[in-house]
Amino acid sequence: MGNPAGRAAMSGLPKLHVAVLMGGWANEREVSLMSGNGVADALESRGHRVTRIDMDRQVAARIAEANPDVVFNALHGVPGEDGSVQGMLDLMGVPYTHSGLATSVIAIDKQLTKQALVPHGIPMPGGRIVKSADLFEKDPLPRPYVLKPVNEGSSVGVAIVTEGGNYGNPIGRDTPGPWQQFAELLAEPFIKGRELTAAVIDTADGPRALGVTELIIDTGFYDYEHKYTDGKTTHVCPAQIPPEITALCEDYALRAHKLLGCEGTSRTDFRWDDALGEEGLFVLETNTQPGMTPLSLVPEQARHAGMEYADLVEAIVSEALRRYAPEKLSGGTDGHD
Repeated sequence: MGNPAGRAAMSGLPKLHVAVLMGGWANEREVSLMSGNGVADALESRGHRVTRIDMDRQVAARIAEANPDVVFNALHGVPGEDGSVQGMLDLMGVPYTHSGLATSVIAIDKQLTKQALVPHGIPMPGGRIVKSADLFEKDPLPRPYVLKPVNEGSSVGVAIVTEGGNYGNPIGRDTPGPWQQFAELLAEPFIKGRELTAAVIDTADGPRALGVTELIIDTGFYDYEHKYTDGKTTHVCPAQIPPEITALCEDYALRAHKLLGCEGTSRTDFRWDDALGEEGLFVLETNTQPGMTPLSLVPEQARHAGMEYADLVEAIVSEALRRYAPEKLSGGTDGHD
């Protein structure tokens, strides 16, 4: 599909002062640190001045003191991905990467995402919100079904409840699972089949899909451990699937990106029951701040599209400045306040 994003990234981004926001206190802290340090290293390799900020409760004061041209938001989970940090940066008037407040609030909430996408013809699994305490009385859906937190990322706290699983029937009150961490969970029918994902990046010419990857898991499903443990999952990029399924994944990912109002980059995850063809493809969620670690999917798809990691990082920064401070794209600060 060519390399419009890569060309945009290498078209003369001035030297900037970028604060890379990472870490925090969410379940995905360690992944965020890997993403943030990778981003910071890439920016420094291109001659940008970088301030690395491990998020704490004094983060606003630390950003104000740094006075960067732009913040690269490398946080994952709450509060960096749910609109909290976005609202803070909006109030401070500081440009930042990735999606804004409203989009972040909607996209991290799986039920709100369904309400935004399904009416526009994007297929997603059915299901409903259930109280965790009710799971100890009876199943909310016929087995097999999936239980997941309403607003966590990276498959944190996901459980697949099957007829022969070890959660019990009904689920045991003392059995380890997300019902011990969250008062409410989203229950969805389990969709058998293959794990696919498609990334989208914004460019000066508009959003572009980078491709489709299939995730082949050694055992179980694509949970947090499989996402971030080397050797647990095989990435097939590009996915060896029929061209019409590739096209449909890219179409759904682009439409989700636009409908939700995503900025910078996003990644939409799918389950595909290949026995059903196009009717077997379902969107699971759209991630507004995909990982940027060595095992992450967006950098992998960008490489296949012809973009080096640093090109991808600069493309995301460029998009943020086009939105918030286009004058800095022609001037920058040469790494100084």
